[in-house]
Amino acid sequence: MPSETNVLGDGLDTVVDAALGSDADVVYVTGPTPALLESLVGLATDADGVPELRVLTARETLKTVTDEFLLASNAADLVEAGVLELRVTEERTENALLVTEESVTAVVTLGDAAAGLVTTDAGFVRTANDACQSAFEAGERFTLRTPAISAIRSSLEADLGTEVRADFDAVLDSVQEAPPADATLDEVTISLLVAAKNEVLLYDVSKWGEDVGIASKATFSRTKSELEEAGVIATEKVPIDVGRPRLRLKLDDERLQAASANTLADVARDILD
Repeated sequence: MPSETNVLGDGLDTVVDAALGSDADVVYVTGPTPALLESLVGLATDADGVPELRVLTARETLKTVTDEFLLASNAADLVEAGVLELRVTEERTENALLVTEESVTAVVTLGDAAAGLVTTDAGFVRTANDACQSAFEAGERFTLRTPAISAIRSSLEADLGTEVRADFDAVLDSVQEAPPADATLDEVTISLLVAAKNEVLLYDVSKWGEDVGIASKATFSRTKSELEEAGVIATEKVPIDVGRPRLRLKLDDERLQAASANTLADVARDILD
């Protein structure tokens, strides 16, 4: 980051991108807001080579952010890659800080605008790094329960096929691009919609979902019943050699049947609303 150069931008991405683009090996992120964490994970996911990100903040902030599937699964990928580590602290900071060996940036937001107020004073930076390192080492590790998105995608392709994987990716992309105020379909609903588009058995998609760690078979079954009652999906009994017939999922509404994977979520949301 340029010496003593403040960063101004239309949003947090500009400020975060300056920190990720520095030559630092480690960036401490203390007291981030949920919006700052979302920006951090999003940019780190898309970037080629970023510093090690050590995040220290309140448990409530981490839980709020990681309750959102796409954000949590991308964060899990970064954790598995050794890029991101999340820890909990009870200490409160007045401003979110991005701290490297070369600089300290205080992140200030006003509406949609954001600024990074930077200092490279050697003594202050050294003190800030020592304080961050001590607080981080004392912090409790925060474990993500959401599986990494790369594991979800690879297991989906292995268990249910390349077409299902491609449709799943397309639906996730469309959900990610939806306006922030728009209600996001949860991961179980998305999985069932994609499975129904490809006429996958409920048993197969729910077993995959439970094995990979998205949700239990019971949750898949309950969500299937809710979507069936809403006229989103339908089921067809498929006889098997031994035991009860299994259920093949299908899209029930004509609008869904005509929709591409890119518009499937939007159409389903309109029906459910």
